[in-house]
Amino acid sequence: MRIFACKVRRIIIAIDGYAATGKSTTARGVAQALDYLHIDSGAMYRAVAWYLWQQGIKTVQPEKLPEWLTAFSLHLEREGEEMVVYVGDRRLDEELRRPEISAFASEVSAVPWVRQRLIAEQRRLGQHGGVVMDGRDIGTVVFPHAELKIFMCADIAARVQRRSQELRARGMPADPEAIRRELLERDQRDETRPISPLRKAPDARVLDTTHLTIPQQIEKVINWAKELIYAPASF
Repeated sequence: MRIFACKVRRIIIAIDGYAATGKSTTARGVAQALDYLHIDSGAMYRAVAWYLWQQGIKTVQPEKLPEWLTAFSLHLEREGEEMVVYVGDRRLDEELRRPEISAFASEVSAVPWVRQRLIAEQRRLGQHGGVVMDGRDIGTVVFPHAELKIFMCADIAARVQRRSQELRARGMPADPEAIRRELLERDQRDETRPISPLRKAPDARVLDTTHLTIPQQIEKVINWAKELIYAPASF
């Protein structure tokens, strides 16, 4: 006689993709629905960029970063399903979403010395599963063996509209043409950087968000995840 049961697994969900496709919002919603931990890897790079910006450093010089970051202290604390970013004793939130910090973070993240250290921390945080992590190299570099890998994309018009809405919601100016230019420049940097370039993992599922609402995006990912979380097991 064989008895079939439903084995519940705590998996790693890796979400990669282009800027302004809804990665972090989707990852956060999925984590809340599954009672998983959400880790926004991009926020970690933006924290480094913010720290340098606060020191008046606005141009990346890779050979000087170890010296500039000697006093840099990054730690993450869990609040509900979220990991909150602290630099020193300062909690960072909206500071990390400023356009100039996001743009600078793209340059900072291309420095191997920075990536190696943050990737090690990301792996430590997600090593036991039960994690939704979003970024640009999660499924290809950080967790190449993640059970569920997703690559998010959208056409540029949809991405511009999404980013414009985000900025206006924060009371910030939103120039569509400037946003379009910034997104395309970001794509170019992310796709061509020598270390951990943005690319789709061979076994990643593509999620085109051009015509999807955030709830629809979240629902799709949850359905994919449940196929793996509630895997049948026989005894």
